[in-house]
Amino acid sequence: MLIGILQTGASPDALKDDLGDYPDMFERLLAGRGLTFRHYRVETMDFPASITDCEGWLITGSRHGAYEDHPFIKPLETFIRDAYARHIPVVGICFGHQIIAQAMGGKVEKFAGGWSVGATDYDFNGEKLTLNAWHRDQVTKVPDTAKVIASSDFCENAALLYDDRMFTVQAHPEFRPEFVDGLMRTRGPGLVPDDLMDRARARLGVPLSDGSVADRIATFFLNHQTGAEKLRA
Repeated sequence: MLIGILQTGASPDALKDDLGDYPDMFERLLAGRGLTFRHYRVETMDFPASITDCEGWLITGSRHGAYEDHPFIKPLETFIRDAYARHIPVVGICFGHQIIAQAMGGKVEKFAGGWSVGATDYDFNGEKLTLNAWHRDQVTKVPDTAKVIASSDFCENAALLYDDRMFTVQAHPEFRPEFVDGLMRTRGPGLVPDDLMDRARARLGVPLSDGSVADRIATFFLNHQTGAEKLRA
């Protein structure tokens, strides 16, 4: 199944050579699960010609806020709504989670409680999954078309499901511990409180549930493809 990765941000230059850019991280995360990939740098207005150019779409994280005034924000929101209307599956991660919620009528804000950084425990309908986080913005109002399927003590709306059409996660299953460590060294100082980064460093070695979330993402895409094939039969 061909998945278009809509890249809305980039790995820091100091980390990119050794640890890769965001599309590289998603290809590694989802490897061996029946998916192939095509990349679009929508942050620089490199959009697909059509929402049907790929069989599904994945929207990455970003340094930008979904509520900020950047040229790619409105076209991306239109793309999301068009994909939803056409029943083309979309997955959103961190910024992707937020921009989808905003496009569908929800609200995204800079969270008054501050940052979530590093290994974080989430409740996915009674199952504890540990994933890396790196965000301050949160979805504070859930769209009417979505239901909450995961939360944490810090983030109430940590994962959303829009029937069989969109699946979004606030955390970063694609971020390995070494990349979070690199973010704390390159982007964290002066932005994230030192005590929070110290606590995150202390948890860099905890086991992560990234494989479980990768399975959920792949199953979401492939189940949708199977359903579409049955309709075409």
